[in-house]
Amino acid sequence: MRPRAGAPGTGPPPRRRVVALPHAGGWPSAFRSWWQVLPADVELLVASLPGRGARIGEPPLTRVEPLVEALSRDLADLEPLPYAVIGHSFGSVLGYELTRAMEQKGLAPTLLAVSARQPPCFPSEPPFAHLRSDPELLEHLRDIGGMVPGFMARADLVQPTLRAVRADLEAMERYERPLSGTSVPVLALGAVDDPVVIAERLHLWSLETTGGFRRLMFTGGHFYLYAHANAAVIARHLVAEDRGLLGRKDLEQHR
Repeated sequence: MRPRAGAPGTGPPPRRRVVALPHAGGWPSAFRSWWQVLPADVELLVASLPGRGARIGEPPLTRVEPLVEALSRDLADLEPLPYAVIGHSFGSVLGYELTRAMEQKGLAPTLLAVSARQPPCFPSEPPFAHLRSDPELLEHLRDIGGMVPGFMARADLVQPTLRAVRADLEAMERYERPLSGTSVPVLALGAVDDPVVIAERLHLWSLETTGGFRRLMFTGGHFYLYAHANAAVIARHLVAEDRGLLGRKDLEQHR
């Protein structure tokens, strides 16, 4: 996992931690806007998965289980702090399973935020995106806003990125709902104009927890989470001390 930018020891000691898991093929830099909106005494750790970022030379993994095993091992080795988990799109699947794994270790987070991904009670169905050709996959990424300007001009990044995206999509599309859920409160997040996710399904994340539940809706398409204004709103919920506000039927919408 990669911490927020900045030299160690230059700020106040962390009182809380946020563990962030990017979208399919996402690099740790996807959460760069979050480094600006979290308080200085909140540590941000962003997952750096095989096949991207500093690990671009490693083969990406195509199953959720080994990814979660490595993430949970790394997280358990850190100095204990109250923490929240947030996952975006494919990262929501990892975040959900990471939360369950940390519960089993007796190190559960205070909150799980799942963004832009339907709940596990809606499994992926064919035709699977990970089986698309490279041109089809690139077109899909363009359609949902998943390509930064100038990306296609970087021949050194196109193929590694496609490999990572394809591997993550395969892991997500082959993922099966576990027999038991979590007791950690869940915050479901999404965008009303997301072309990928059916917004009405997000409230069914409430079926995956015996704890509190809340849903927040935004605008901004599939990658709304990385916009500075949306990140600032969500960050406040992740670091809030009062979990009593997370009622099971408390729905709130931001436009």
